[in-house]
Amino acid sequence: MSKVSYYTAEGLKKLRNELSHLKDVERPKASQAIGEARDKGDLSENAEYDAAKEAQGMLEMKISKMEEILSGARVIDESQLDLTKVLALSKVKIKNQINGMEMTYTLVAESEADLATGKISVNSPIGKGLLGKSVGDTAEIQVPNGIMKFDILEISR
Repeated sequence: MSKVSYYTAEGLKKLRNELSHLKDVERPKASQAIGEARDKGDLSENAEYDAAKEAQGMLEMKISKMEEILSGARVIDESQLDLTKVLALSKVKIKNQINGMEMTYTLVAESEADLATGKISVNSPIGKGLLGKSVGDTAEIQVPNGIMKFDILEISR
């Protein structure tokens, strides 16, 4: 049974494009590499053939995993989301209680996470700790260095 995961329309399109690229470009390349290696002679002692078959197996595994992810993927209608609580696709402004630093993160699906652009996974420790919180709440989050405390300042979309 596939696990349901939520994406933005942009994130889902990116995932579909990547799968399409793997199927339409990378798969034929892998088949061609196997054919070229097979043409070089004895398969029992052909390391190039073994390597090409191994690469094809890894590619097929990646394609299968992406198809499984896409089968459980759902696009979130942002207009229907509750702004009083932190949910997937919420933009959350938080303040670290220890150093007073303020940060703004958008909670996204794991495959869309990109810390450089302020997108963190809902499955990350901070993402999990923020889910369900409201403005004014304090999120106590277990991280490798101990427990961090964040005040929820603002929730938007």
